[in-house]
Amino acid sequence: MSTTIIVLGFVGLAAILAIVIYNRFIKRQNLVMEAWSGIDVQLKRRHNLIPNLIETVKGYSKHEAKVLSELTELRTGSQQVGERGQQETQISQAIKNLLAVAEEYPDLKASQNFLDLQDNLDEIETEIQHARRYYNGAVRDLNILVESFPSNLIAKIFGFALAEFFELDSTASRAVPQVKF
Repeated sequence: MSTTIIVLGFVGLAAILAIVIYNRFIKRQNLVMEAWSGIDVQLKRRHNLIPNLIETVKGYSKHEAKVLSELTELRTGSQQVGERGQQETQISQAIKNLLAVAEEYPDLKASQNFLDLQDNLDEIETEIQHARRYYNGAVRDLNILVESFPSNLIAKIFGFALAEFFELDSTASRAVPQVKF
């Protein structure tokens, strides 16, 4: 009888441990989804600012159509984390190119509308950086849980997988674009 109670106690303890670990996985997954939502909001803010930048610069630089069309084209894309990171790297580079074009037009650089757009872009880039850090921290915590013992056993049973970090492709694109003239 006492052996049965001990065995039932261990089984009950193992079940409680499995439930606690499972709930930790659910919490971590929700934090990753919340963090991705934060990145997505900031990227959408940047994407919404792009047409205003393009229109402001377009009036001054009719011959720079390639830069403007490239930036417009890049605004639509994938929702996959890795692909989105590559796309955002290209967008950052295209914005840098657009701002470089603006350097050639002193009237444009002095325009209050353009200066306001630059300030907004600088603020958004900072927010994207913060959101990316939060997301990558949430991914790190989930990935540690997926790979650590004994939670890795629960991960295998319930199909929890490693999440992908949101990374930019090149070290040059990791820096916040300089938008001050």
